[in-house]
Amino acid sequence: MYAEEKRRILEVIGDRIDAIEHIGSTSIPGMRSKPTIDILIAVNDLDLVASCIEPLRAIGYEYRPMSKEIIPNTEYFRKGPSGANTHHIRMVKTGSSLWSEYVLFRDYLRSHPEARIEYERLKEAAYEKQGRYLPLDAKRSFIESILAKADSEQQAHQTRGKRS
Repeated sequence: MYAEEKRRILEVIGDRIDAIEHIGSTSIPGMRSKPTIDILIAVNDLDLVASCIEPLRAIGYEYRPMSKEIIPNTEYFRKGPSGANTHHIRMVKTGSSLWSEYVLFRDYLRSHPEARIEYERLKEAAYEKQGRYLPLDAKRSFIESILAKADSEQQAHQTRGKRS
């Protein structure tokens, strides 16, 4: 599903974007998740987002400018009916720490099954308590701890590589 959606997005705004990645729970093999495809797009300048609104609307996306108040320095689009979105696009600046963090978090969960299971349990408990709309705060400390572990592993790997 992601590959098909990526193709559609690239057809309409491919000339404006630098990179596109599948993120979120559906991008992590074996992880239980809502059936929503989360897509991360890197653009050279967030001012380019204005030129993406109409092309993305043509393939079913709704621009949600108020979402940047929740996660600053991002732009957000959703596809599908309210409360049952099928796709989310989060746009960030190319080379930003947000880009790195989203990809690093995903990659860490892909390669560390125990962290994936822990994250799954945390989300399930929070959903039981708070319902469908899980506030970012409910998972922020876990995400930060995973990013710290992933960064530490990455630095250790780079140090080993330099000694070889």
